[in-house]
Amino acid sequence: WGTPLPIWKCDKCGHTEVIGSVAELSEKAGRDLSDLDLHRPYVDEITWKCEKCGGTMRRVPEVADAWLDSGSMPVAQWHYPFENQELFKEQFPADFISEAVDQTRGWFYTLHAVSTLLFDEPSFKNVICLGLILAEDGRKMSKHIGNIVDPWDVIPRTGVDAIRWYLYTASPPGNSRRFSLHLVEEVVRSFLLTLWNTYSFFVTYANLDGFDPREPKVPPEERSELDRWLLAETHALIRDVTEALERFDVTDSTKAISRFVESLSNWYIRRSRRRFWRGRGEDDRDKMAAYQTLYEALVTLSHLLAPFTPFVAEEMYQNLVLSFDPDAPESVHLRDWPEHDDALIDEELRAEVALAQQLSSLGHAARQRAGIKVRQPLSVAWVHLPRVGERERLERIRQQVMDELNVKDVRPMDATAEYADITIHLLPAQLGRKYGALYPKLRAAAAKMDQEALAAKLQAGETLVFQVDGQGLTVRPDEAEVRVKPHKGYAVAVGGGYMVALSTEITRELRLEGYTRELVRHIQELRKSAGLELNDRIVTYLKGGDVLADVLSAFGDYVARETLSQRLVTDADSLPEGLPAGRLKLGKEEVEFAVEKVK
Repeated sequence: WGTPLPIWKCDKCGHTEVIGSVAELSEKAGRDLSDLDLHRPYVDEITWKCEKCGGTMRRVPEVADAWLDSGSMPVAQWHYPFENQELFKEQFPADFISEAVDQTRGWFYTLHAVSTLLFDEPSFKNVICLGLILAEDGRKMSKHIGNIVDPWDVIPRTGVDAIRWYLYTASPPGNSRRFSLHLVEEVVRSFLLTLWNTYSFFVTYANLDGFDPREPKVPPEERSELDRWLLAETHALIRDVTEALERFDVTDSTKAISRFVESLSNWYIRRSRRRFWRGRGEDDRDKMAAYQTLYEALVTLSHLLAPFTPFVAEEMYQNLVLSFDPDAPESVHLRDWPEHDDALIDEELRAEVALAQQLSSLGHAARQRAGIKVRQPLSVAWVHLPRVGERERLERIRQQVMDELNVKDVRPMDATAEYADITIHLLPAQLGRKYGALYPKLRAAAAKMDQEALAAKLQAGETLVFQVDGQGLTVRPDEAEVRVKPHKGYAVAVGGGYMVALSTEITRELRLEGYTRELVRHIQELRKSAGLELNDRIVTYLKGGDVLADVLSAFGDYVARETLSQRLVTDADSLPEGLPAGRLKLGKEEVEFAVEKVK
């Protein structure tokens, strides 16, 4: 096996000739060998008379190392230099190649070795070197162990796009990565379903309202701040993904898309939902701007995802673009790559919303630790802002954070010590083994320093350096814990140098408002399970006691508006029979309810 060495040697005097082409071999043999299979044993049958002594020239028995074949690929694929000389010059050297780390001594080397011998230059400009695929437990896959995953067991369950996306995002290409059905299914849940639910949300409401992307566009400057933020994020995404791919950085490009989809779903859609619910005549221009902005973001996503998840991208493109523009290219894979518009990338607006998202995320974490649902309003959230100028930003985003955290006010804090004790705990299992007898001194040195500043660095992914006995000892983020002990009356979370402290005191008024939101959620779930359309109007029947009466007295209009109830009926001794019904507890009081579609 392998390419026979093109060397013939006289069996009598040892004279040697190296043959450089089939044409030269034909001339030596005295017949046309253009159809000859140039492998053993066929090429070994070709002989001729030695010009020195009259003996027989026979091919030497050796074959070239198979890596020489692979390293010769750039010239061999074009039959260079006998054909395609201009095409070869256009294609050589390659922009990039991709193979696994085990090819380093094989293909990667011989490509360069051959091209250096022939042209005195490299064979490729970039290489994406892949790590090895491991089993879920981190061990090498082995038939003997029985931990091999057959892709054809995974593909029918998740689709190939999920496998591709997992391999792109699990780790940088050169790192080994684990692979299993479970890990790929997590990608489906965390990314593909989020993307698809966002796309489905748009399609559902766009069909209800008869949205047509060919209608005149609302100018960007006339759209809401939320729309302008999404436009800024969309064009920043085009810029960032393009730049990452130009660097052949698959991981950064796909992670940027993941972050965008998460923000699109959990920020833009959630904060715009009421705009899509509006009936005709209720600020139609703002609703049209919301549709156009979300449409532009989804079409852009279909283009940016095309190299990574080609089937999902194609499905989105076919529905979003081709269904309205039959003259468009028939596939997203035939479209030009999108270009960003710097004028639409408002960096200050992006920074403001990023701060709002950071504070909201910490506030939700604080609620979760305290066991207080988001539907329960709280009085105030205190926030620590570590960077210059962020207090001014907070003024501009205060309402967003109030809405997200369901609090009545958001205020900057002057000192974190008033709300919680923050300490750094150096993990003895890792650092004790790492530094031995120096560990107690390291712990003492860390305890003397500003714990809040250390925590901020760790949460930002920085490595800490401590001077102990004249040595610089390092502590990585995975070798320490940030511990937060909230003071009484507060729920606290920290991250990235920020801290959010929620007042956990719940007054009667706040509790009633929380009950109201709980009631609305249950009615909405009943509407859905009853098969009602999103825009169906209803009559809601309710039966309860004093707590229900207090809730409806204070917030009845809100309940009716949120649930599209034309009437809230509470004066009946029992609920009408035959209607979709449910029940819930408001505090200790049980409430029954039923809904009836208005014909």
